[in-house]
Amino acid sequence: MMQLGAMQDWKLRVTHLIDHAAREHATREIVSRWADGSESRTNWAAIRHDAMRMAQKLRRIGIAPGERVATLAMNHHRHLVTWYGAVGVGAVLHTINPRLFEDQLDYIVNHAEDRVLLFDKAFAPLVERMKPRWPSIETYICFDSNEPAEHFEEWIAGEDGLGEWADGDERDPCMLCYTSGTTGNPKGVLYEHRSTVLHAMTGMIPGVFGMDARTVMMPIVPMFHAAAWGLPWSGAAAGARFVYSAVNDPAVLSELIERERVNTSAGVPTVWLSLLQHYDKTGTDIPASLKTVVCGGSAMPRAMIERLMKSGIRVAHAWGMTETSPIGTTGAETWNWDNLSFDEQISVKAMQGRVPFGVEVRCVDLGDPEQVLPRDGITAGALQVRGPWIIKRYFKAEADATDPNQWFDTGDVGVIHPDGTLQLTDRTKDVIKSGGEWISSVELENAAIGFPGVAEAAAIGIAHPRWDERPLLIVVKKTDAEVCEDALRAFLGERVAKWWLPDAVAFVDQIPHTATGKISKKDLREQFRDYRWDA
Repeated sequence: MMQLGAMQDWKLRVTHLIDHAAREHATREIVSRWADGSESRTNWAAIRHDAMRMAQKLRRIGIAPGERVATLAMNHHRHLVTWYGAVGVGAVLHTINPRLFEDQLDYIVNHAEDRVLLFDKAFAPLVERMKPRWPSIETYICFDSNEPAEHFEEWIAGEDGLGEWADGDERDPCMLCYTSGTTGNPKGVLYEHRSTVLHAMTGMIPGVFGMDARTVMMPIVPMFHAAAWGLPWSGAAAGARFVYSAVNDPAVLSELIERERVNTSAGVPTVWLSLLQHYDKTGTDIPASLKTVVCGGSAMPRAMIERLMKSGIRVAHAWGMTETSPIGTTGAETWNWDNLSFDEQISVKAMQGRVPFGVEVRCVDLGDPEQVLPRDGITAGALQVRGPWIIKRYFKAEADATDPNQWFDTGDVGVIHPDGTLQLTDRTKDVIKSGGEWISSVELENAAIGFPGVAEAAAIGIAHPRWDERPLLIVVKKTDAEVCEDALRAFLGERVAKWWLPDAVAFVDQIPHTATGKISKKDLREQFRDYRWDA
């Protein structure tokens, strides 16, 4: 009989993260700037104490292991307490995206069968409208007001914080996040303790977020979006100092970065665009303390990467999704980084980066998913991924989301370079097929954004009598800017293949976005469904 290993059985449960933070980094500060302009300061020891009090309260009102506790809130320390308090009683934390449509909110709360909802005062009107549609929710708690529900601090005031965390298996569920539901109803992704702890440890390595006790992190990514990129978990493991803002106003963020000497931040490209516009408008510079910017959610324009790098900021372009917890790849520096020219370094950072240990990626043929494509940096295919923090099946789904070999189909199209660098070129449903060849809508959009006067651009395929589809470029101009279609096409002609050039440009006042801030190609296709090419 084979002898088992002789190491200690230490379960990978999320509560170990907050125990470590409170014990080894007790006084490391957590700063919260609230929507009304007031501020709160606490630390990891107090976060753990309040999380334990919350767990005690949840146990007292009858919340059992596995039941769902929901939040509808922005970024602040009380929301952080809830992450550990809900999981600490053995429940499943369900972070709800307030930007979803009300029908989607109706669906996900009832699908999750949430029993408790903790929310920000700013969302009280939404909560009041939705209450009749959420019969499973029995308890409503407000984070920052006692109107129209009991105040969070009062709710946990009677508990002493001296209890024990719920015990269980490391594969027990701990968190539930729903996709944005661009097609059909949103789908639930149920994370487990083991996968979350492994993901948290990965978030600390230099090639990902590089978090340690010196990190002063401002997570601009909302805590309700894709598990906040795992930052609340990694931050506890690293003992980082968090600076939270409940609003994403660029003036507020800029002031906090400078005053609190933030050195690392994470957010989507639109956040960095608004910040850079703020610096231009006010004639100020990016604070010297800021050293690392992690950007994900959608492709980061090359011009933005160049500007940040010229300011001495390390840019980490990241790719992931709710189904990957969400770390998939990050733009770590390559082995030959120091030998590259500045322009070559920007090109590396403009791609989605390489996988950390624990994640595997491959591309398969768009027409034949059994054919694995070479890593030649040329051949584009459907991106698949697998690993210990990658989804196996959706919440309440009977069938696995992956094939028998556990490859999850991401819905992205990309190429993998010989050094393992991933470069996304499109979504499988957004790629434009013209004359039997594929055109990347994303590459067209990124090229168009580089044209002076273009604020935002989107490309979609429009049915064509000869070529199946041809690209239509949809453009929003910058305020007071003049953009000539012929000049824009000439600009693009120097940056993309001639047959990729859009057959027409449509200028609009705004481009529709999804609840998570991405361009909604579905809505654009509906908007331009009757578009006809000129003879």
